[in-house]
Amino acid sequence: MGTQTGTNLTLSNRFDNITESATLVMAVKARELQAKGTKVIKLNLGEPDFATPQYIQDAAKQAIDDGKYFSYPPVPGYPELRTAIAEKLQTENSLDYKMENIVVSAGAKHSIANVMLSLLNEGDEVIVFSPYWVSYTDQIILAGGKPVILSGDIDNDFKVSAEQLRAAITPNTKAILYSSPCNPTGTVFSKNELKEIADEVAKHDDIYIISDEIYEYINFGGKHVSIAEFDNVKDRTIVVNGFSKGFAMTGWRIGYIAAPLAVAKACIIIQGQITSGINTITQRAALAALKGDRSVIDEMRTAYLRRRGLIKGLLDEIEGVKTNLPQGAFYIFPDFSAYFGKSFKGEVIKDSSDLAMYFLNEAHVSTVAGAAFGAPNCIRISYAASDEELVEACKKIKLALANLV
Repeated sequence: MGTQTGTNLTLSNRFDNITESATLVMAVKARELQAKGTKVIKLNLGEPDFATPQYIQDAAKQAIDDGKYFSYPPVPGYPELRTAIAEKLQTENSLDYKMENIVVSAGAKHSIANVMLSLLNEGDEVIVFSPYWVSYTDQIILAGGKPVILSGDIDNDFKVSAEQLRAAITPNTKAILYSSPCNPTGTVFSKNELKEIADEVAKHDDIYIISDEIYEYINFGGKHVSIAEFDNVKDRTIVVNGFSKGFAMTGWRIGYIAAPLAVAKACIIIQGQITSGINTITQRAALAALKGDRSVIDEMRTAYLRRRGLIKGLLDEIEGVKTNLPQGAFYIFPDFSAYFGKSFKGEVIKDSSDLAMYFLNEAHVSTVAGAAFGAPNCIRISYAASDEELVEACKKIKLALANLV
Protein backbone atom coordinates (compact mmCIF):
# COMPACT_ATOMS: atom_id res chain seq x y z
CA MET A 1 0.00 0.00 0.00
CA GLY A 2 1.17 3.54 -0.69
CA THR A 3 1.65 6.04 2.09
CA GLN A 4 -1.66 6.99 3.72
CA THR A 5 -2.78 10.62 3.58
CA GLY A 6 -5.50 10.46 6.24
CA THR A 7 -8.32 9.69 3.80
CA ASN A 8 -8.92 6.94 1.27
CA LEU A 9 -6.47 8.77 -0.98
CA THR A 10 -3.01 7.24 -1.06
CA LEU A 11 0.42 8.11 -2.36
CA SER A 12 2.69 5.95 -4.50
CA ASN A 13 4.25 2.95 -2.77
CA ARG A 14 7.62 4.27 -3.89
CA PHE A 15 7.59 6.24 -0.64
CA ASP A 16 7.53 3.02 1.36
CA ASN A 17 11.17 2.27 0.58
CA ILE A 18 12.95 5.61 0.36
CA THR A 19 13.88 8.25 2.89
CA GLU A 20 14.39 11.97 2.87
CA SER A 21 17.98 13.02 2.26
CA ALA A 22 19.75 12.99 5.63
CA THR A 23 21.92 15.97 4.72
CA LEU A 24 18.87 18.04 3.89
CA VAL A 25 17.03 16.91 7.04
CA MET A 26 19.92 18.07 9.19
CA ALA A 27 20.03 21.37 7.30
CA VAL A 28 16.36 21.96 8.15
CA LYS A 29 16.92 21.15 11.83
CA ALA A 30 19.91 23.50 11.96
CA ARG A 31 17.86 26.31 10.41
CA GLU A 32 15.06 25.71 12.92
CA LEU A 33 17.52 26.09 15.78
CA GLN A 34 18.97 29.24 14.22
CA ALA A 35 15.48 30.69 13.86
CA LYS A 36 15.18 30.47 17.64
CA GLY A 37 18.26 32.63 18.00
CA THR A 38 20.87 29.91 18.53
CA LYS A 39 24.19 30.22 16.73
CA VAL A 40 24.84 26.95 14.88
CA ILE A 41 28.15 26.03 13.29
CA LYS A 42 27.02 24.27 10.13
CA LEU A 43 29.33 21.45 9.12
CA ASN A 44 26.59 19.32 7.60
CA LEU A 45 26.15 20.39 3.99
CA GLY A 46 28.53 19.41 1.22
CA GLU A 47 28.94 22.91 -0.07
CA PRO A 48 32.00 25.09 -0.66
CA ASP A 49 32.08 28.17 1.55
CA PHE A 50 33.64 30.19 -1.26
CA ALA A 51 31.77 32.46 -3.62
CA THR A 52 31.50 31.42 -7.25
CA PRO A 53 34.58 32.91 -8.98
CA GLN A 54 33.97 36.41 -10.28
CA TYR A 55 34.71 35.60 -13.91
CA ILE A 56 31.91 33.03 -13.86
CA GLN A 57 29.50 35.51 -12.29
CA ASP A 58 30.45 38.04 -14.94
CA ALA A 59 29.76 35.57 -17.74
CA ALA A 60 26.26 34.97 -16.37
CA LYS A 61 25.58 38.71 -16.21
CA GLN A 62 26.84 39.11 -19.75
CA ALA A 63 24.59 36.28 -20.95
CA ILE A 64 21.60 38.11 -19.51
CA ASP A 65 22.67 41.38 -21.08
CA ASP A 66 23.18 39.69 -24.46
CA GLY A 67 19.49 38.82 -24.49
CA LYS A 68 20.03 35.68 -26.55
CA TYR A 69 19.54 33.01 -23.92
CA PHE A 70 15.92 33.34 -22.84
CA SER A 71 14.44 30.51 -24.95
CA TYR A 72 14.26 26.81 -24.20
CA PRO A 73 17.73 25.28 -24.61
CA PRO A 74 18.39 21.89 -26.22
CA VAL A 75 17.52 19.05 -23.83
CA PRO A 76 21.13 17.75 -23.47
CA GLY A 77 22.64 21.23 -23.24
CA TYR A 78 24.02 23.82 -25.63
CA PRO A 79 26.31 22.23 -28.26
CA GLU A 80 29.14 24.61 -27.40
CA LEU A 81 29.00 23.61 -23.72
CA ARG A 82 28.88 19.91 -24.50
CA THR A 83 31.80 20.34 -26.87
CA ALA A 84 33.77 22.21 -24.21
CA ILE A 85 33.09 19.42 -21.70
CA ALA A 86 34.29 16.82 -24.22
CA GLU A 87 37.43 18.88 -24.82
CA LYS A 88 38.02 19.18 -21.08
CA LEU A 89 37.74 15.41 -20.69
CA GLN A 90 40.19 14.87 -23.53
CA THR A 91 42.72 17.46 -22.38
CA GLU A 92 42.60 16.88 -18.62
CA ASN A 93 41.60 13.22 -18.37
CA SER A 94 42.69 11.62 -21.67
CA LEU A 95 39.11 10.46 -22.25
CA ASP A 96 37.87 10.33 -25.82
CA TYR A 97 34.29 11.57 -25.77
CA LYS A 98 32.42 13.53 -28.42
CA MET A 99 29.72 16.11 -27.92
CA GLU A 100 27.12 13.40 -28.54
CA ASN A 101 28.29 11.50 -25.44
CA ILE A 102 27.67 14.46 -23.10
CA VAL A 103 24.35 15.20 -21.38
CA VAL A 104 24.10 18.30 -19.21
CA SER A 105 21.64 18.14 -16.31
CA ALA A 106 20.58 20.03 -13.19
CA GLY A 107 23.47 18.84 -11.05
CA ALA A 108 25.25 15.50 -10.68
CA LYS A 109 22.31 14.24 -8.59
CA HIS A 110 20.01 14.76 -11.57
CA SER A 111 22.58 13.11 -13.83
CA ILE A 112 22.69 9.98 -11.66
CA ALA A 113 18.89 9.81 -11.51
CA ASN A 114 18.75 9.95 -15.30
CA VAL A 115 21.27 7.12 -15.50
CA MET A 116 19.37 4.92 -13.04
CA LEU A 117 16.08 5.43 -14.88
CA SER A 118 17.81 4.67 -18.17
CA LEU A 119 19.61 1.49 -17.06
CA LEU A 120 17.55 -0.34 -14.46
CA ASN A 121 14.74 -2.81 -14.78
CA GLU A 122 12.82 -4.16 -11.81
CA GLY A 123 15.12 -6.25 -9.65
CA ASP A 124 18.40 -5.26 -11.31
CA GLU A 125 21.22 -5.05 -8.79
CA VAL A 126 23.60 -2.13 -8.45
CA ILE A 127 26.71 -2.74 -6.38
CA VAL A 128 27.36 0.37 -4.29
CA PHE A 129 30.69 0.99 -2.62
CA SER A 130 30.10 2.05 0.98
CA PRO A 131 30.35 4.54 2.59
CA TYR A 132 28.32 6.12 -0.18
CA TRP A 133 26.64 9.41 -0.96
CA VAL A 134 23.20 9.47 0.66
CA SER A 135 21.09 9.57 -2.52
CA TYR A 136 22.63 6.60 -4.34
CA THR A 137 20.56 3.86 -2.76
CA ASP A 138 17.25 5.72 -2.85
CA GLN A 139 17.73 6.62 -6.51
CA ILE A 140 18.39 2.95 -7.30
CA ILE A 141 15.24 1.93 -5.45
CA LEU A 142 13.17 4.63 -7.17
CA ALA A 143 14.26 3.21 -10.52
CA GLY A 144 13.18 -0.29 -9.49
CA GLY A 145 16.65 -1.61 -8.73
CA LYS A 146 18.20 -3.23 -5.67
CA PRO A 147 21.28 -1.73 -3.97
CA VAL A 148 23.94 -4.26 -3.00
CA ILE A 149 26.26 -2.68 -0.45
CA LEU A 150 29.98 -3.42 -0.26
CA SER A 151 31.72 -1.80 2.69
CA GLY A 152 35.22 -0.58 3.33
CA ASP A 153 36.23 0.42 6.85
CA ILE A 154 38.26 3.17 8.38
CA ASP A 155 41.34 0.96 8.81
CA ASN A 156 41.75 0.62 5.03
CA ASP A 157 40.63 4.18 4.25
CA PHE A 158 37.10 2.95 3.55
CA LYS A 159 38.14 1.29 0.28
CA VAL A 160 36.26 -1.62 -1.25
CA SER A 161 38.60 -4.17 -2.84
CA ALA A 162 38.43 -5.94 -6.17
CA GLU A 163 38.12 -9.20 -4.23
CA GLN A 164 34.97 -7.95 -2.49
CA LEU A 165 33.57 -6.89 -5.85
CA ARG A 166 34.29 -10.29 -7.41
CA ALA A 167 32.35 -12.05 -4.64
CA ALA A 168 29.36 -9.69 -4.94
CA ILE A 169 28.71 -9.93 -8.67
CA THR A 170 25.66 -12.03 -9.58
CA PRO A 171 23.69 -12.64 -12.79
CA ASN A 172 21.45 -9.75 -11.69
CA THR A 173 24.27 -7.21 -11.41
CA LYS A 174 23.62 -4.34 -13.81
CA ALA A 175 26.13 -1.74 -12.59
CA ILE A 176 28.60 -0.71 -9.93
CA LEU A 177 28.48 2.78 -8.46
CA TYR A 178 31.04 4.70 -6.42
CA SER A 179 32.61 8.14 -6.00
CA SER A 180 36.29 9.03 -6.03
CA PRO A 181 37.19 11.38 -4.41
CA CYS A 182 34.46 10.09 -2.15
CA ASN A 183 31.59 11.75 -0.39
CA PRO A 184 31.46 11.18 2.63
CA THR A 185 34.96 9.84 3.38
CA GLY A 186 37.33 11.81 1.16
CA THR A 187 38.74 8.49 -0.03
CA VAL A 188 40.56 8.51 -3.38
CA PHE A 189 41.14 5.26 -5.26
CA SER A 190 44.61 4.92 -6.73
CA LYS A 191 45.20 4.12 -10.39
CA ASN A 192 46.20 0.58 -9.51
CA GLU A 193 43.12 0.05 -7.32
CA LEU A 194 40.87 1.30 -10.10
CA LYS A 195 42.62 -0.97 -12.60
CA GLU A 196 41.94 -3.98 -10.38
CA ILE A 197 38.25 -3.01 -10.19
CA ALA A 198 38.14 -2.46 -13.96
CA ASP A 199 39.68 -5.88 -14.57
CA GLU A 200 36.97 -7.53 -12.47
CA VAL A 201 34.16 -5.76 -14.28
CA ALA A 202 35.74 -6.50 -17.66
CA LYS A 203 35.21 -10.23 -17.02
CA HIS A 204 31.48 -9.58 -17.52
CA ASP A 205 30.03 -8.13 -20.71
CA ASP A 206 26.78 -6.86 -19.20
CA ILE A 207 27.84 -4.63 -16.28
CA TYR A 208 28.13 -0.85 -16.37
CA ILE A 209 30.42 1.27 -14.21
CA ILE A 210 29.04 4.56 -12.88
CA SER A 211 31.92 6.71 -11.67
CA ASP A 212 30.95 9.81 -9.71
CA GLU A 213 33.84 12.25 -10.09
CA ILE A 214 32.19 15.46 -8.88
CA TYR A 215 35.09 16.12 -6.44
CA GLU A 216 37.73 15.71 -9.15
CA TYR A 217 39.37 19.08 -8.52
CA ILE A 218 39.55 18.60 -4.73
CA ASN A 219 42.21 15.90 -4.78
CA PHE A 220 45.20 16.20 -2.46
CA GLY A 221 47.22 13.31 -3.90
CA GLY A 222 48.00 14.49 -7.40
CA LYS A 223 46.35 14.01 -10.77
CA HIS A 224 42.80 12.73 -10.79
CA VAL A 225 42.34 9.24 -12.25
CA SER A 226 39.11 8.10 -13.91
CA ILE A 227 38.31 4.42 -14.34
CA ALA A 228 37.18 5.33 -17.87
CA GLU A 229 40.87 5.62 -18.76
CA PHE A 230 41.17 1.83 -18.91
CA ASP A 231 40.56 0.40 -22.37
CA ASN A 232 38.84 -2.74 -21.14
CA VAL A 233 35.96 -0.80 -19.51
CA LYS A 234 35.87 2.61 -21.23
CA ASP A 235 32.95 1.56 -23.46
CA ARG A 236 30.78 0.68 -20.46
CA THR A 237 31.74 3.48 -18.08
CA ILE A 238 29.47 6.43 -17.30
CA VAL A 239 31.41 9.35 -15.87
CA VAL A 240 29.39 11.72 -13.68
CA ASN A 241 30.80 15.16 -13.01
CA GLY A 242 29.79 18.79 -12.70
CA PHE A 243 30.64 22.27 -11.55
CA SER A 244 29.24 22.43 -8.01
CA LYS A 245 32.25 21.48 -5.94
CA GLY A 246 35.37 22.45 -7.87
CA PHE A 247 33.98 25.78 -9.11
CA ALA A 248 31.86 26.58 -6.01
CA MET A 249 28.67 26.56 -8.09
CA THR A 250 26.31 24.46 -5.95
CA GLY A 251 23.36 26.83 -6.31
CA TRP A 252 23.72 27.06 -10.09
CA ARG A 253 22.64 23.40 -10.39
CA ILE A 254 24.68 22.01 -13.26
CA GLY A 255 26.26 18.63 -13.79
CA TYR A 256 26.83 16.24 -16.64
CA ILE A 257 27.54 12.70 -17.75
CA ALA A 258 29.96 11.41 -20.34
CA ALA A 259 28.59 8.07 -21.42
CA PRO A 260 28.36 5.48 -24.18
CA LEU A 261 26.15 6.84 -26.93
CA ALA A 262 23.20 4.53 -26.21
CA VAL A 263 23.17 5.60 -22.55
CA ALA A 264 23.49 9.28 -23.43
CA LYS A 265 20.56 9.02 -25.86
CA ALA A 266 18.44 7.26 -23.23
CA CYS A 267 19.23 9.95 -20.65
CA ILE A 268 18.24 12.65 -23.15
CA ILE A 269 14.85 10.99 -23.62
CA ILE A 270 14.33 10.63 -19.86
CA GLN A 271 15.38 14.22 -19.22
CA GLY A 272 13.19 15.47 -22.05
CA GLN A 273 10.14 14.10 -20.28
CA ILE A 274 11.01 15.48 -16.85
CA THR A 275 12.99 18.73 -16.94
CA SER A 276 14.04 19.32 -20.56
CA GLY A 277 17.17 21.45 -20.91
CA ILE A 278 18.49 23.19 -17.81
CA ASN A 279 18.82 26.86 -17.02
CA THR A 280 20.28 28.78 -19.95
CA ILE A 281 22.25 31.33 -17.95
CA THR A 282 23.78 28.60 -15.81
CA GLN A 283 24.99 26.89 -18.97
CA ARG A 284 26.73 30.07 -20.13
CA ALA A 285 28.34 30.39 -16.71
CA ALA A 286 29.54 26.79 -16.89
CA LEU A 287 31.03 27.39 -20.31
CA ALA A 288 32.98 30.32 -18.89
CA ALA A 289 34.12 28.15 -15.97
CA LEU A 290 35.70 25.66 -18.36
CA LYS A 291 37.39 28.31 -20.47
CA GLY A 292 38.54 30.65 -17.69
CA ASP A 293 41.43 30.93 -15.25
CA ARG A 294 41.80 27.76 -13.18
CA SER A 295 44.07 29.29 -10.55
CA VAL A 296 41.01 29.87 -8.38
CA ILE A 297 40.52 26.09 -8.20
CA ASP A 298 44.05 25.68 -6.90
CA GLU A 299 43.46 28.37 -4.29
CA MET A 300 40.33 26.65 -2.99
CA ARG A 301 42.01 23.25 -2.94
CA THR A 302 44.94 24.72 -0.98
CA ALA A 303 42.51 26.10 1.60
CA TYR A 304 40.75 22.74 1.93
CA LEU A 305 44.08 20.99 2.39
CA ARG A 306 45.03 23.35 5.21
CA ARG A 307 41.66 22.86 6.84
CA ARG A 308 41.98 19.08 6.55
CA GLY A 309 45.16 19.21 8.60
CA LEU A 310 43.56 21.52 11.12
CA ILE A 311 40.42 19.50 11.76
CA LYS A 312 42.17 16.13 11.78
CA GLY A 313 44.62 17.42 14.37
CA LEU A 314 41.81 18.73 16.55
CA LEU A 315 39.76 15.54 16.31
CA ASP A 316 42.79 13.38 17.04
CA GLU A 317 43.13 15.20 20.38
CA ILE A 318 39.73 13.84 21.48
CA GLU A 319 40.01 10.53 23.30
CA GLY A 320 38.07 7.71 21.64
CA VAL A 321 37.60 9.42 18.28
CA LYS A 322 39.15 7.47 15.41
CA THR A 323 40.09 9.20 12.15
CA ASN A 324 41.89 8.46 8.93
CA LEU A 325 43.46 10.96 6.54
CA PRO A 326 41.12 11.90 3.67
CA GLN A 327 42.84 12.29 0.31
CA GLY A 328 40.19 14.46 -1.33
CA ALA A 329 36.84 16.26 -1.12
CA PHE A 330 36.23 18.39 2.00
CA TYR A 331 34.97 15.88 4.54
CA ILE A 332 36.38 13.89 7.40
CA PHE A 333 34.48 10.80 8.57
CA PRO A 334 35.47 9.92 12.15
CA ASP A 335 34.38 6.80 13.99
CA PHE A 336 32.63 7.85 17.22
CA SER A 337 31.47 4.37 18.28
CA ALA A 338 33.49 4.55 21.51
CA TYR A 339 30.80 6.91 22.80
CA PHE A 340 27.79 4.75 21.94
CA GLY A 341 25.99 3.53 25.04
CA LYS A 342 26.88 6.62 27.06
CA SER A 343 24.18 9.05 28.11
CA PHE A 344 23.34 12.69 28.74
CA LYS A 345 20.63 13.63 31.26
CA GLY A 346 19.35 10.07 31.16
CA GLU A 347 19.16 9.88 27.35
CA VAL A 348 21.33 7.10 25.92
CA ILE A 349 23.37 7.75 22.81
CA LYS A 350 22.65 4.56 20.90
CA ASP A 351 24.25 5.34 17.56
CA SER A 352 25.64 8.06 15.31
CA SER A 353 22.17 9.43 14.61
CA ASP A 354 21.66 10.10 18.30
CA LEU A 355 25.14 11.55 18.59
CA ALA A 356 24.69 13.89 15.62
CA MET A 357 21.47 15.20 17.18
CA TYR A 358 23.24 15.57 20.51
CA PHE A 359 25.97 17.62 18.83
CA LEU A 360 23.31 19.84 17.27
CA ASN A 361 21.18 20.35 20.35
CA GLU A 362 23.92 20.61 22.98
CA ALA A 363 27.06 21.73 21.12
CA HIS A 364 25.16 23.62 18.41
CA VAL A 365 27.28 21.99 15.71
CA SER A 366 25.43 20.39 12.80
CA THR A 367 26.91 17.26 11.24
CA VAL A 368 25.40 14.22 9.48
CA ALA A 369 25.08 10.75 10.95
CA GLY A 370 27.01 8.06 9.14
CA ALA A 371 24.08 5.65 8.94
CA ALA A 372 22.77 7.65 5.99
CA PHE A 373 26.04 6.90 4.19
CA GLY A 374 26.09 3.21 5.06
CA ALA A 375 28.51 3.59 8.01
CA PRO A 376 26.59 3.78 11.31
CA ASN A 377 29.69 4.16 13.49
CA CYS A 378 30.78 7.38 11.80
CA ILE A 379 29.72 11.00 11.42
CA ARG A 380 30.39 13.15 8.38
CA ILE A 381 31.95 16.50 9.17
CA SER A 382 32.44 19.02 6.38
CA TYR A 383 35.48 21.26 6.69
CA ALA A 384 34.21 23.66 4.02
CA ALA A 385 34.15 26.30 6.74
CA SER A 386 36.48 28.92 8.17
CA ASP A 387 39.41 27.97 10.38
CA GLU A 388 37.75 29.79 13.27
CA GLU A 389 34.52 27.82 12.85
CA LEU A 390 36.40 24.52 12.71
CA VAL A 391 38.36 25.30 15.87
CA GLU A 392 35.21 26.35 17.73
CA ALA A 393 33.22 23.36 16.48
CA CYS A 394 35.84 20.85 17.58
CA LYS A 395 36.10 22.55 20.99
CA LYS A 396 32.32 22.25 21.40
CA ILE A 397 32.29 18.63 20.22
CA LYS A 398 35.10 17.74 22.65
CA LEU A 399 33.21 19.34 25.54
CA ALA A 400 29.94 17.65 24.57
CA LEU A 401 31.62 14.24 24.47
CA ALA A 402 33.22 14.87 27.87
CA ASN A 403 29.75 15.49 29.30
CA LEU A 404 28.57 12.00 28.37
CA VAL A 405 28.54 9.44 31.15
